[in-house]
Amino acid sequence: MLNAKRVDKIASAVLYGIAGFVVIVLAALLGFILYRGIPHLSWHFLTSPAKAFESGGGIGIQLFNSFYLLLITMIISFPIALGSGIYLNEYASKKSRVIGFVRTAIEILSSLPSVVVGLFGFLLFVVQFNFGFSLLSGAVALTFFNLPLLTRSVEESLRQIPNLQREAGSALGLSRWETVGHVILPAALPSIVTGVVLSAGRVFGEAAALIYTAGQSAPALDFTDWNPFNVSSPLNLMRPAETLAVHIWKINSEGIMPDAAAVSAGASAVLILAVLLFNVLARYLSKVLYQRLTSSK
Repeated sequence: MLNAKRVDKIASAVLYGIAGFVVIVLAALLGFILYRGIPHLSWHFLTSPAKAFESGGGIGIQLFNSFYLLLITMIISFPIALGSGIYLNEYASKKSRVIGFVRTAIEILSSLPSVVVGLFGFLLFVVQFNFGFSLLSGAVALTFFNLPLLTRSVEESLRQIPNLQREAGSALGLSRWETVGHVILPAALPSIVTGVVLSAGRVFGEAAALIYTAGQSAPALDFTDWNPFNVSSPLNLMRPAETLAVHIWKINSEGIMPDAAAVSAGASAVLILAVLLFNVLARYLSKVLYQRLTSSK
């Protein structure tokens, strides 16, 4: 019969082995993508428009579309998620059946496949509301995709704040809203920022939902025209907007340009580097904000 110490050593070895295996697989996958893609990266590749039938195209418009779509999505989803998280954690009754139903709905929505969100966005925004394949359709669809996760992130960030701080605010004569605005939110800010940046990375790499909403084409843009009502303006919300992730999918499924493999590899490397940057930025911002708010080093 094994003694407790031996069982502990075996269990620890198994857990370390599983963790090491996951790290090796992840490192191998990232290394393979970066090894194939980084040699194809250049300033020309990152800024020039894509070419459908010729070699030498880039990902400039798709890269801009990805960041612009991300910005619009976060502008729409973050205020709603922030308000929802504050209400669910600070105001809603814990025993309310309605609130229980809302939490269940959030859990269900957060587990929906992105292709289902894309088909929903296609039927509602592209067809019913007549937005067409556009940045606006893609941004609103991604809001439905991102909102449940972002709401839960905000709620969990607020829940981590000890009730002692809420009681201290009440003892000072602050209203509940003043306590939330001046005490709770500043204390939860590092966690909220981390959740926002991580959800931004998730949105940036999304493809399935955008195939049916933002479209699979990237019309030529005039970066000297900043009138959002002009068709060729980069700021136009009603134009089709193929993103980087959709571009990668399209090249690998139906790309006919001579250098399709090189463009796909380079675009995949850029996408991976961008998502890694979002993760590193989330950790850095969380650390900086925590140090400033707590005056720690």
